[in-house]
Amino acid sequence: MIKAGIVGGTGYTGVELLRLLAKHPDVRLQAITSRSEVGTRVSEMFPSLRGRVDIEFVAPSAGALSGCDVVFFATPNGIAMKEAKALLDAGIRVIDLAADFRIRDVGVWEKWYGMQHACPELLEDAVYGLPEVNREKIAKANLVANPGCYPTAVQLGFLPLVEAGLVDTDHLIADAKSGVSGAGKKAETGFLFSEAADNFKAYGVAGHRHLPEIRQGLSIAAKQPVGLTFVPHLTPLIRGIHATLYAQLTGDADLQQLYESRYANECFVDVMPSGSHPETRSVRGGNVCRIAVHRPQDSGTVVVLSVIDNLVKGAAGQAVQNMNIMFGLQEASGIDIVPLLP
Repeated sequence: MIKAGIVGGTGYTGVELLRLLAKHPDVRLQAITSRSEVGTRVSEMFPSLRGRVDIEFVAPSAGALSGCDVVFFATPNGIAMKEAKALLDAGIRVIDLAADFRIRDVGVWEKWYGMQHACPELLEDAVYGLPEVNREKIAKANLVANPGCYPTAVQLGFLPLVEAGLVDTDHLIADAKSGVSGAGKKAETGFLFSEAADNFKAYGVAGHRHLPEIRQGLSIAAKQPVGLTFVPHLTPLIRGIHATLYAQLTGDADLQQLYESRYANECFVDVMPSGSHPETRSVRGGNVCRIAVHRPQDSGTVVVLSVIDNLVKGAAGQAVQNMNIMFGLQEASGIDIVPLLP
């Protein structure tokens, strides 16, 4: 039985981890930390977990996590980089759901995240946790950088085209929309119900901090630097990401077959039939990315539609998927969940 700890168990990602791990057949929740809720039962804060998770929140400390085999950081950016080394030195494996270890170039990371990196020496050892790309490395990793939600949807959508060298990688376009839970559990005016409901807007057009992460992954796949225009949007949804991806073809191929072949053995990527239009509600609560590939009017433009639940395949579910790989478990264990409808 794997003993798991969660640092930062009160946010949306934290409670999603709790939901998934509470029923995982090979995991025992050892410690859930929170600076503000010490002594509070997890099920008091989250009644949905009554009878499933009845331990109390504890203060974050090396002692509280010392009995764990794996620790998940469901914390804001900048926390895991200060605490991961001590855990790794103690033989505890770490999965960071924030961005502290996603970008290999420390200068690029510091530019986009606006702070000095506390342990750049760990960046070389961190494995980027996109299983569809790095499964073998994840299996041997002690430190996994769980991908961001937008980067997961965009990379999975573009990868077959980029890997096959079929598109102009200098001019990729990702037009992506997210539900408000993607911003985390925080009190900001823009995310109040009366502000976000019945509204739709773009943001971060000049540059979003997920841009270098996406560009890094696609550049590795293309084996050369890629050019990407990435525009995120906020939608009046709680959960869900819909990425509409555009590229100009430079070669000819059966695109449907290309995608079906690339993801034939991936349990959490669903390539839909030709002509499909995947919807965010079809992935709500599930650890799956649904993809459809189009070539409108048989033109030179390819359009890929990619949808995920930002809290599951875009965060907590993918983290559990990575844990399963790291510990040699069945990859779908604990996360083979049918999405919710309606």
